[in-house]
Amino acid sequence: MVQYNFKKITVVPTGKDFIDIILSRTQRQTPTVVHKGYAISRLHQFYMRKVKYTETNFHDKLSTIIDDFPRLDDIHPFYGDLLHVLYNKDHYKLALGQINTARNLIGKIAKDYVRLLKYGDSLYRCKALKVAALGRMCTVIKRVCPSLAYLEQIRQHMARLPSIDPNTRTILICGYPNVGKSSFINKITKADVDVQPYAFTTKSLFVGHTDYKYLRYQVIDTPGILDRPFEDRNIIEMCSITALAHLRAAVLFFLDISGSCGYSIAQQAALFHSIKSLFMNKPLIIVCNKTDLQPLEGLSEDDMKLVMEMKSEAMKTVVGQDGEATNDDGVLLTMSALMEDGVTAVKNAACERLLNQRVEVKMKSKKINDCLNRFHVAIPKPRDQKERPPCIPQEVLEAKAKAAEKGKRKLERDLENEIGGAGVYSASLKKHYILANDEWKEDIMPEIFEGHNVYDFMDPDGDFLLEALEREEEIRLEQKGKDDDFEMDCKELSLEEQEALAEIRKKKKMLIQEHRIKKSTAESRPIVPRKFDKERKFTSHRMGRELSALGLDPSSSINRARSVTRGRKRGRSVARGDEATAMDVDQPSKKQRMRSLSRARSLSRPPGEVVPGEGFKDSKQKIAALNIARKSTKQRNKNACRGESDRVIPTLKPKHLFSGKRGKGKTDRR
Repeated sequence: MVQYNFKKITVVPTGKDFIDIILSRTQRQTPTVVHKGYAISRLHQFYMRKVKYTETNFHDKLSTIIDDFPRLDDIHPFYGDLLHVLYNKDHYKLALGQINTARNLIGKIAKDYVRLLKYGDSLYRCKALKVAALGRMCTVIKRVCPSLAYLEQIRQHMARLPSIDPNTRTILICGYPNVGKSSFINKITKADVDVQPYAFTTKSLFVGHTDYKYLRYQVIDTPGILDRPFEDRNIIEMCSITALAHLRAAVLFFLDISGSCGYSIAQQAALFHSIKSLFMNKPLIIVCNKTDLQPLEGLSEDDMKLVMEMKSEAMKTVVGQDGEATNDDGVLLTMSALMEDGVTAVKNAACERLLNQRVEVKMKSKKINDCLNRFHVAIPKPRDQKERPPCIPQEVLEAKAKAAEKGKRKLERDLENEIGGAGVYSASLKKHYILANDEWKEDIMPEIFEGHNVYDFMDPDGDFLLEALEREEEIRLEQKGKDDDFEMDCKELSLEEQEALAEIRKKKKMLIQEHRIKKSTAESRPIVPRKFDKERKFTSHRMGRELSALGLDPSSSINRARSVTRGRKRGRSVARGDEATAMDVDQPSKKQRMRSLSRARSLSRPPGEVVPGEGFKDSKQKIAALNIARKSTKQRNKNACRGESDRVIPTLKPKHLFSGKRGKGKTDRR
């Protein structure tokens, strides 16, 4: 039968993206230049080409979607039922049917409008028919937008399904939730199934692979099944039922005899009898798990009776294979996944039972006759009665004896487990050094600094001196801590000293408060309005007294305050340095007139003015230095022009690349 790789299904675009893809491709791949002076046959051909090309693109894209998705009637029944359980077969078929209908409708629309375009009598009429054709095609796609979105969700989910081969050698694990199925598959395969101490940790099918007798076996972990009617089972349980019904596999029914899963042995036995019809013609093994908590011999009589009944039912499947009763050694097995006790025996028994059954089925088939005709088994005839046992050389026997005496070599992992595990054991990288004397391996390597051995400069009494220094440092820190904790007690001071201390503390508090006031309102305190200064405390006389007390000349500040209160002049005030010259000159100079025009701009410092701290003797020296600096950077500014390494696009659309249409040949130039 056909097997599908669901991961290779093409991505299904949304309706809007679908339309954008097709229309942009039509615009790029068909001619775009047309004039009304062209012959009417040429106009017909121009627009018919666009309609046909658009219809072809829609048809190809929709056909790819329909062909990539699997047909439920053509694939293996396991996949067909699994897709029906997960996505509802009716909805799936309806979505694909709507896509197929849209494809047919677009083909009919294109056919009708191509016929109409043959009778177009003008450029305008032909263009209107082309627009109507493309618009109707896009409308059809918009109507199937929900189906496209539904198919895209199904595609994403199908891509995450495990790759299960229905025809290969398969071991199927089933049972109640939390009975140890996932732990078992983690032990015998490289699968990493999540294991948690609660029910329904596994919500879908998980696949692992193991080897037995040089053959690869597929191990499937199914979700837990509850004992309830078929109609009441959810999607998670139906995945397990589907796998049991359609896969030719060896079935391992796990039984938790300890009861720690939350279900008694009676409930698990009821589930076994309700689904035993799915075990027919399949090797069945009942696995009693968690024997570390409850051994099989310690069960009560009622529970043991239920287990034996399940064993007898499992024996019927064995009898059905050969037509006669066989040995029941591999039907009921015990194991503990936690302690790894009996895990390998269960795996080997399941693989052996499955392999024998597949061989018997093939031997009964009609194809075996064609194969047997090609085989010829040669049996040599003995030439005499002399016995010839196998001869093993003496050297080989001695080598085997030495290997047995030597025993297994200890690995780093064994040493790690003996010493304390990961995080405690640190592997030595020096043990494999090849030296003349093995005692040298753990020697400390000398440290060489600037050609000298650091150990040669070490003081032999260095450790003793370091300890003495550390003790001295500890004593010093303790003394410093005592000094910091010292608080002056007023009782130890005289009366005059106490008064002086109180005055110092008062002065310190005042300084702290003044600093906080200045910090909170520094250079941000506005001028006090008159309505808040009704008592006229903030006056220029008061400012003069306070500045004089500080030893400063208050005259300039008082004059400045008075000039501000008189209001702004109509013209710009003359600079302080120019007051004398301004009184002597009747007509203002041109420079002064230009300054008076810009009243709102503040007077800036000229570039030649020397500021204290710049290191210049006068303004002439500063101007000369500025000229030299400007000339030195002139060449560098020229060299810093835009170059090839700059992240800049000089011309966004070069004319030789963006003029004209691309032909059918090269596409690197236009």
